[in-house]
Amino acid sequence: MSGKPLRLGIAGLGTVGVGVIKLLHENAQAIAARAGRSIEVVSVSARSRNRDRGVDLSGLTWHDDPRALAEDPNVDVVLELIGGAEGAARELVEAALLRGRDVVTANKALLALHGARLADMARENGASLLFEASVAGGIPAIKLVREGLAADRLLRVGGILNGTCNYILTAMRESGRGFDEILAEAQALGYAEADPSTDVDGWDAAHKLAILAGLAFGRPVAFNTLHVEGIRSIAACDQAFAQEFGYRIKLLGTARRGEDDAIEAWMRPCMVAQAAPIAGVDGVFNAVITEGAFSGPMLIEGRGAGAGPTASAVVADVIDLSRGTALPVWGTAPRPEISCQPRASLSGEYYLRLLVQDRSGVVAEIAAALRDAGVSLRAMSQHAAEVGTQSGVPLAVITHATQEAAMLSVLTALEKLNSVLAEPVLMKIETV
Repeated sequence: MSGKPLRLGIAGLGTVGVGVIKLLHENAQAIAARAGRSIEVVSVSARSRNRDRGVDLSGLTWHDDPRALAEDPNVDVVLELIGGAEGAARELVEAALLRGRDVVTANKALLALHGARLADMARENGASLLFEASVAGGIPAIKLVREGLAADRLLRVGGILNGTCNYILTAMRESGRGFDEILAEAQALGYAEADPSTDVDGWDAAHKLAILAGLAFGRPVAFNTLHVEGIRSIAACDQAFAQEFGYRIKLLGTARRGEDDAIEAWMRPCMVAQAAPIAGVDGVFNAVITEGAFSGPMLIEGRGAGAGPTASAVVADVIDLSRGTALPVWGTAPRPEISCQPRASLSGEYYLRLLVQDRSGVVAEIAAALRDAGVSLRAMSQHAAEVGTQSGVPLAVITHATQEAAMLSVLTALEKLNSVLAEPVLMKIETV
């Protein structure tokens, strides 16, 4: 074992930063044995010096400006645990990489939006940038895709990548209650933030999907071309219809390799067959799916957030650095960003739910809109009106396989019908 410790500077002392300090203290002996030397925190930075965080920070160098960690001569590795794609987090990571200093981060937004530039900076300055904790918490998703499947040609990657949304959808299904009520419950339990937009509108999960796709296909994905939807539109009646049709609703992300290496990637609520393995991933759990030309389909499941799992993933990256691991950020030699195929080019079966007037002739109008777009019906169901909703009844249809362009055309036609009382809900039926 080397006599010189690996010295860390931590920016951000929230739940993950504090979790890292606790983990390094409680598992110090085992970590040193696996890393080949001791690992110690020497410098920190956070908003407030006076807050009681439940860990002893005495003897550590405190920097009010997190960017100072990049210049601290006593720091070997910078841990960026601030979060956010811009501001201090981005400035710190860029400053550290420019100085050739290794960086470990849990910041999925930073990697999804600026990963191409950061990869260039790391390569040009001989630094490592590791980010296992940025996707699915303690699930070793990054290592699986970048290292474990390095010899394979990956065809697909994705999964359930946000525990907050998975908890809400699970609780809605099990209780029959609506989105707003379950969201409030999730906030009270600490599963959802006071401002839940990043989670429930799909952005957190989409950032993670972009990272996985970049690793799977060896080049960063242009994030602004990735189609993103959240779960706010999902109602209790959708859960009931899903059960009736033999499905479960999941916020699912998928990136697929298409013809000529084109990339299909999206994050959206989907219906999956009740018998599918991913349908049983409930509550706050995440699941990562891969499919390789040689390895075939694979699913790994676990807690996707929280101080313990995320801190464990951060320290795993630090151990890799201590062992001398040096990996290209996206797993291959640098390649330019790739855009995702447009939404209209997607295809499959679809679920369409409408709130319609309760009168004769409405079903014929809906069927005509589908017929005119060349969409064939596989199943239809109508339920009684939900208490407290607009006057009208929920109507749901399942289509045969079709182009999403056709379904978008159907939505345009339905908007013109007086019999349709609210914005339709469209979900892809995904085979996983």
